[in-house]
Amino acid sequence: MSKKTTCIIVDDEPIAREIIASFVKKTPSLELIKTCKNATEAINFIETNKVDLFFLDINMPEINGLSLAKIIGKQSKIIFTTAYRDYAVDGFNLNVVDYLLKPIAFERFFQAVQKTTTIPESKTIEKNEPISKNFMFVRADRKMVKVNFKEILYLESLGDYLKIFLEKQTIVTRETMNNITSKLPQNTFIRIHRSYIVSLNKINSYTNEFIEINNKALPISRSYKETVLQKLAEV
Repeated sequence: MSKKTTCIIVDDEPIAREIIASFVKKTPSLELIKTCKNATEAINFIETNKVDLFFLDINMPEINGLSLAKIIGKQSKIIFTTAYRDYAVDGFNLNVVDYLLKPIAFERFFQAVQKTTTIPESKTIEKNEPISKNFMFVRADRKMVKVNFKEILYLESLGDYLKIFLEKQTIVTRETMNNITSKLPQNTFIRIHRSYIVSLNKINSYTNEFIEINNKALPISRSYKETVLQKLAEV
């Protein structure tokens, strides 16, 4: 019998804690060892207990989930659970496993948990044969369509839909920016605006105000500017 993944829930909302706890109980690979109503409780707990996985709310009093995630670091995996879309880019930059937007469906919860179990397996396989996932599948035209990361120029949000601009075509899929960020490799893609994610490899030029890709000028919003310009300076 394989060892279960120990997890804790950190959320200041009682109903949210109950819902996630019920999802954990329905997931055989998980073992819930603690629920915390704030970050301070969680910090005290992890001082003397090893935790494999955190289900972590972001908007909490005193110490928010983003600050707690930095304290946790790489010693444990983190899945953000929040009612706020605006924090997705922060979760993306912190290299968390997934970002779940409330209200959370069990199917989406289970998909996020599956990502935590596949990471160690892929590292084991790499010892014998290098494997690099360089594509994703998205639903378009009533089927799952393969999208190679190297062909993506940029992505544009259209509410609950997303346009993926490739070198030779454009794909429209029913996806949100929050969900798509977890599927893209973080080292080659960056969000520059609430409506745009770009491939760093496809940038032709940039200023403090916009990025140009394939003769298209894409705006850098004020809230993302500092992060974007810092990242571009490192490329």
